[in-house]
Amino acid sequence: MKALTWQGNEKVEVTEVPDPRIEQPNDAIIRVTSTAICGSDLHLYGVLGPYLSPGDVLGHEAMGVVEEVGPEAAGHLSFGDRVVVPFNISCGHCWMCGRGLFAQCETTQVRVEGKGASLFGYTSLYGSVPGGQAEYLRVPQAQFGPIKIPHGTPDEQFLFLSDILPTAWQAVRYADVPDGGSVAVLGLGPVGQFAARIAKHLGASRVIGVDRVPERLALAARHGAETVDLDEVDDVAAALIEMVDGRGPDATIDAVGMEAHGGRLVALAQKATGLLPDAIAQKVTDRVAVDRLDALRAALKGVRRAGTVSVSGVYGGEVDPLPVMEMFDRGIQLRMGQAHVRRWTDEILPLVLDPADPLGTLDLTTHRLPLDDAVAGYEMFRDKRDGCVKVVLAP
Repeated sequence: MKALTWQGNEKVEVTEVPDPRIEQPNDAIIRVTSTAICGSDLHLYGVLGPYLSPGDVLGHEAMGVVEEVGPEAAGHLSFGDRVVVPFNISCGHCWMCGRGLFAQCETTQVRVEGKGASLFGYTSLYGSVPGGQAEYLRVPQAQFGPIKIPHGTPDEQFLFLSDILPTAWQAVRYADVPDGGSVAVLGLGPVGQFAARIAKHLGASRVIGVDRVPERLALAARHGAETVDLDEVDDVAAALIEMVDGRGPDATIDAVGMEAHGGRLVALAQKATGLLPDAIAQKVTDRVAVDRLDALRAALKGVRRAGTVSVSGVYGGEVDPLPVMEMFDRGIQLRMGQAHVRRWTDEILPLVLDPADPLGTLDLTTHRLPLDDAVAGYEMFRDKRDGCVKVVLAP
């Protein structure tokens, strides 16, 4: 089958790889009908590349049709079912899963790396599980993970249940915005776009979106957010405080992560680490990795006193400095982590099924490409060219 694979040296390529097969009794095989490029995939280029091996299949946002089902998954899935596959692989029955903490599933934890639940297509840190940017996908723990959806509707009505919708939903829930309160979303990529829409849907009276890409700012404004252009303010945190009663919004959401704009010296350090031999780069990353913290610092300094900062952007640093004295003095609450996808999908699914499309799932994708053009899609998304906000690939 065709799949997008890592080739080393920040290079990806569509290649032929063996078809997946049932390996465990609770596996399923799906024929992928749509798969998306996620902002987290871009971290693989320059930051997490040392944890990949040439030939690894990428991608963790996928949906499709069930082709084969292992005997222990047969009670949940049948041939021909249409499903969305959560990006984290969870069993549904361990201690963590029993508490809705599916991203920390104890059955699939990658203990050798000290990490949580296994993820599709996301490095040896998370289990080296082949990903979904391919024609077919093996789905472990299929007795629990896949979400069945109706036939006869556009893929993009449901595709984002795989990751970015639950990630944005969790970010807003973690932000704990009071009814009628205010929230600022830093970073208006796909997760930030959904976070802004979800916050408004869940009762925020003011939603402020921060970015510098014109197309992202315009899309957020179309869905009711006030916007702040990074290139038009000297101090984002000060601007947020001034905008909201001189005290700042009730909550802020960092939807950017480790590759924020700015932080040139840190960016150079990340680049230099990526040029080291993988074995050395892994040790450096594990012990002294640093992040570009511009977005997180703005979120921490721009929220009101006793407010909440919710972090959905991916970070990989080990020695990053934070303004802890200020956080303590101002009584900031901080929540973060991988999305517990299945914890939120029952809440989200009725909205996705609603023909009115209240979360605008059909108003996010800007580029639809065949899998053969995945390399160009990655480059366009990474470089924010051609008005690119979200790329969906069709195998």
